[in-house]
Amino acid sequence: MSHDTPPPAAGTSLAARLPSALFPRLSGTALTAIFIAIFLMGFLIFPVLQVIYVAFIDPRSGGLTLQNFVDFFSTSLFRESFLNSFYVSAMSVVVATIIALPLAYITTRFNFGGSALIQSLGFIPLIMPPFVGAVAMSLIFGRNGTVNLLLRDNFGFTIPFMEGLNGVILVQSIHYFPFILINLSASLRNIDRSMEEAAQNLGSSGMRLFRRIVFPLAMPGYIAGAVLVFIKVFDDLGTPLLLNVNNMLAPQAYLRITSVGISDPMGYVISVILVAFSILSLWASFLVMRGKDYATVQKGGGGLSKRDLSRGEKILSYGAVLLILLLVLSPHIGLLLLSFSTIWSFAPLPDGYTWANYIRMWEGSQQYIINTLLYAGIAALGDVILGTAIAYIVMRSGIAGRKWLDYLATAALAVPGVVLGIGYLRTFQNVDVPFVDKPLAQWWVIIAIALMIRRLPYALRACMAALQQVSFALEEAAESLGATKSRTIRRIVVPLMTGGILAGFVTSFATAAVELSATIMLVSSSNDSPLAYGIYLFMQTPSGRGAGAALGIVAVIIVGLGMYLSQLIIERDKKLKTSGNDY
Repeated sequence: MSHDTPPPAAGTSLAARLPSALFPRLSGTALTAIFIAIFLMGFLIFPVLQVIYVAFIDPRSGGLTLQNFVDFFSTSLFRESFLNSFYVSAMSVVVATIIALPLAYITTRFNFGGSALIQSLGFIPLIMPPFVGAVAMSLIFGRNGTVNLLLRDNFGFTIPFMEGLNGVILVQSIHYFPFILINLSASLRNIDRSMEEAAQNLGSSGMRLFRRIVFPLAMPGYIAGAVLVFIKVFDDLGTPLLLNVNNMLAPQAYLRITSVGISDPMGYVISVILVAFSILSLWASFLVMRGKDYATVQKGGGGLSKRDLSRGEKILSYGAVLLILLLVLSPHIGLLLLSFSTIWSFAPLPDGYTWANYIRMWEGSQQYIINTLLYAGIAALGDVILGTAIAYIVMRSGIAGRKWLDYLATAALAVPGVVLGIGYLRTFQNVDVPFVDKPLAQWWVIIAIALMIRRLPYALRACMAALQQVSFALEEAAESLGATKSRTIRRIVVPLMTGGILAGFVTSFATAAVELSATIMLVSSSNDSPLAYGIYLFMQTPSGRGAGAALGIVAVIIVGLGMYLSQLIIERDKKLKTSGNDY
């Protein structure tokens, strides 16, 4: 795209060319790209680099050192926290696989009544933040929870579902298994079934057919989902904190910064390890897949059709699926019961039911809800503006380095919320905001910016997908009729991207509304607290859990409505594009 200063005419003197060389005239697109790059550098890259830099600084001399990392691995608590985080993440992948694999395989390879319903129910855990369901699961699966009370009374033994790390693994597995289910189901549907038919003709069947043919061909989808589960669990802060499991890395980073202080190097060392492990996980998944060919000629077609289950197989399959779905829905059931309970302690079910928790929640949480709507609204609006601009610059302009805008925005996925929060505290603690009389790190706007940065990758992907479906010929036609570039974007491109932009807005809003990892680091007063932090505060005391559960139900409704609206918008957009009624 020719956006810069035109070349000077031959013979122009150096004095005449110097001003244009020093201050080139840039197009609006180039200026927008520069502004976005500065914004992302200032609020994503620089704070993270600050965290990394401080991790290598000697707090006494100010010189570069590796002593902080030596101290980290010399301290038994940190070594234990590191191993626990790794163990919990790995085991969560295993348990999530055990939950997702049967659901994906049965619903994609067999004629199974209610497959669509099962796949839909499988996504329900995503509408509840894991830390919200953690307390409810303690009441169902804890030492004196519903399941163990029934086991103790009837069989004389209990199972430590929620003891220590087991509780974190169970909660995280139930919450994040849809990542594996979604990706694995898509891979299984895309396998050319004639390959299974060929294997069966050669005598393979049952588990051998699954182990040697089906699962290896679905490996790309499984790896993609498993890596996401590992990264999300490794970085998660809210669930371990609410279950009072502090000997993990993310809670240790939070506790060091909030108790020892922002100058404590251990919080930064832990942050560097969290970021490094996120990147290493992505790299490891790339290494696993490198050099292997999973391509098939036909996508999900040809060869065998879906197989009918025998009567015995059908009973077994329905039993397994119902058991899994009951387990998956247990946090929602527990949270709903808790929100209406008078007292729920040492009993399989609450002693009584009341609306008082919702009344108390409403009286004490209006500020949380208003703050959440404000923060998430600003974050989502900023995300779709930035996402639309980045998508257009990357896909429709010829600006040098435009791909880096995409890389910069997507890099937010590899930065845990707790690391971004620590980076903001370190970077903006001494940056005073004019007329506000407080540092930027303690101003509520920084929470909205953190949410915007954290959710930008989601909105960007939605905007890019929308722009890919807008023909460049439409822009050329508008410009050939005299429209300027800005007018073409405003009147032609953006309206045609409306569906994707709205989907990005809703997704960004719904997920930002329940973000805890970054906000818990940045909340400086109760008046600035969002909904997720309010739930965290309520859940800290037994007397506040009923109202906390009621607030959790509000969070679930917000996220659920957001997801539903997002899906509705995407489906409507697809139908309109297919019918051609609007374009």
